Amino acid sequence: MSSSAVEPGTKLAERFRLEDRVHESGGATLWKAIDEVLARPVAVHTFDPDFPRLNEVVTAARAASRLTDPRLTQVFDATEDDGHSYVVSEWVSGETLTDMITSGPLDPERAAALVAEAAEALAHAHEADQAHLCLTPDHLVWTAGSTVKLLGVGVDAVLADVTSDDPARTDAEGLGRLLYAGLTGHWPGDEQESGLPAAPMDDGHFCSPRQVTAGVPGYLDTIACRVLLPESRRGLEPLTTPEEIAEALASVPRPTPMHVAPPPPLPVASSRSEGLDTSAPQRPSAPTPPQHHYQPQPRPSGGGGMLNKVAMTMVVLLVMVAVGLGAWTLGRSIGNAGTPVAEGTATPTPTAATATREVKPASATGFDPLGGGDERGELALYAVDGKPSTDWHSESYNSEDFGRLKDGVGLMLTLDQSMPVKQVSVDFGSGSGGSAEVRVGDSQDLKNMTVIGKSAEASGKKVFTAESPKKGKNVLIWFTKMPTYQGKYRGTVIDVKILATK
Repeated sequence: MSSSAVEPGTKLAERFRLEDRVHESGGATLWKAIDEVLARPVAVHTFDPDFPRLNEVVTAARAASRLTDPRLTQVFDATEDDGHSYVVSEWVSGETLTDMITSGPLDPERAAALVAEAAEALAHAHEADQAHLCLTPDHLVWTAGSTVKLLGVGVDAVLADVTSDDPARTDAEGLGRLLYAGLTGHWPGDEQESGLPAAPMDDGHFCSPRQVTAGVPGYLDTIACRVLLPESRRGLEPLTTPEEIAEALASVPRPTPMHVAPPPPLPVASSRSEGLDTSAPQRPSAPTPPQHHYQPQPRPSGGGGMLNKVAMTMVVLLVMVAVGLGAWTLGRSIGNAGTPVAEGTATPTPTAATATREVKPASATGFDPLGGGDERGELALYAVDGKPSTDWHSESYNSEDFGRLKDGVGLMLTLDQSMPVKQVSVDFGSGSGGSAEVRVGDSQDLKNMTVIGKSAEASGKKVFTAESPKKGKNVLIWFTKMPTYQGKYRGTVIDVKILATK
């Protein structure tokens, strides 16, 4: 029986009835089928008679069938025979990572938890000399049963004719790309293989997750960079195996079902990936919260005893009030002895908190008074456009102190008019090290600008608050030392928020 003659309704091994043709490529066809013995859906690959790697596929499938981690797709049968060759595997229902991030990145901890599960499962496969080699977001699935499944280990690489001289490194990079995609909604690789927007580039390298999406925790950004951009994390060992990635993510809380409203019933849709049912799963309704019943306590018998207790309590309270009143009168007399009391003097009220408002810069420019005068001024407006995917950054330097050629560089923001600046919040991005300060003044001369705050770490989100508002038309974010960036040193400002008193 050739694959070209196979049609819906065909039954293989008197057991597997083919129902829907899901995908066909390179002489291999994926079907959704029914196992009539166990009455369950299964995924079946059939092959053209001239399929060039039939023996390799069947061998890989048989090896994959011995893997025991439940997070890996199970292989049930693999048969190679003239005209009757096929591979039967588990049919998985759920949402792919692609589905989950269609409308934007996941919660960072959830993205990390999904990849942590996949990394542990893949580490188990590598212990048995099995690899994946072609991980995409469609291979990572959150199932209808609220578990993680990794599709295609061992088999998909042979179907796609993909090989690697270093399978562990290849799969580690694949896991790193999955983590990056979950954190940012972008794919740091070939856009066509994922169906996701390509990750933005900077100086020939992919931007780090924190440069693309605000709110990514520093430790997850570092893990992703140690896999995909190790040159940006000098001093930290790269992560080059699934086991190392699993260990790095071991402390991440494991995934729990996402709380979404149950969708209306939909007709069964065919899969877009191996053995994956992407029809909307029916989610169980939320359990009814336990009811807490209050049991009244019985009242003690004997009303006379209760009246006695009430009377005694009233006497005690009256005594306490009398003693307190006497003490207050005595203290007031002593305190005012020899001091005339001003009649009609109002009691002073606490000072109200200083009200502030956000002010937007009218212009922005790079600031390098000790060098060429301008420092990447063409990027300056990206620091005040409110978009976490854009930033201003300086030139790259070979040392944190600019080779001792100058004292610093920065970003100059100019307001519409001079006003009292109280607070400046700066998102410095994902670099590490460095130092920075914020200055305010009507002049752009460093000597005439007042420092309202300093930070010994020019990374992440920092808030600079003046003890008292400093009036000025110019606000300068001034790097006195540069943070690290991809083996060099570079200052970054993703976003700035300025608060002035009213």
